[in-house]
Amino acid sequence: MNSEPDKSGDNAVVVLSGGQDSTTCLYWALDRFRGGAIESVTFDYGQRHRREIDAARKIAAHANVPNTVLPIDTFAAIGGDALTDAGIAVPGADASQGALPATFVPGRNLVFLTYAAAFAWKRGIDHLVAGMAQTDYSGYPDCRRETLDALERALELGLERNFTIHTPLMHLTKKETVLLARDLGALPVMAMTHTCYKGERPPCGDCAACRLRARGFAEAGIDDPLVAT
Repeated sequence: MNSEPDKSGDNAVVVLSGGQDSTTCLYWALDRFRGGAIESVTFDYGQRHRREIDAARKIAAHANVPNTVLPIDTFAAIGGDALTDAGIAVPGADASQGALPATFVPGRNLVFLTYAAAFAWKRGIDHLVAGMAQTDYSGYPDCRRETLDALERALELGLERNFTIHTPLMHLTKKETVLLARDLGALPVMAMTHTCYKGERPPCGDCAACRLRARGFAEAGIDDPLVAT
């Protein structure tokens, strides 16, 4: 599972949220599947902050990659999380650890990848690329590789296609992700990305996403282009 192919003309669909990780994965896919066709999908899932959709569009255009925004607003209808429900505050980075944070949207990554697979199936594409990471994450169970291995098998059975879900950041720290972005030539594009859970630009610097991003750039010894703009 998740074997990395040689660079070839294979095609891939990248789940592009407009954030640091998915943007790094877009550039990883452009490098890994050099010579093939890369497409990106972005999900309008009723998130409170629309900046990430605009960011994804700009990043895809900059990389000369087609971007399709798919509307799936059921998460907003379900509510109960800080990313889709305006009545729930985004916790600070020092919030109590142990329980899943308020920013956890139940099943989001599973749904995203299922829709991405349906999108890819229609286009005869076998490779899906996404930015989940279990090294520096907030305890989200749908970011674990074992979860995605199970989903990969379910997609294979349900769609009768041998999909491979590539997660190039799965075992990288944020520092290593920053260094990978640098090596892939993606650092300048980081100025276009959106990470802040509070939807602020410049980023709030307090939420878990902002703190994690800042720490990664600091440990890599690289200035974050987003903060510098």
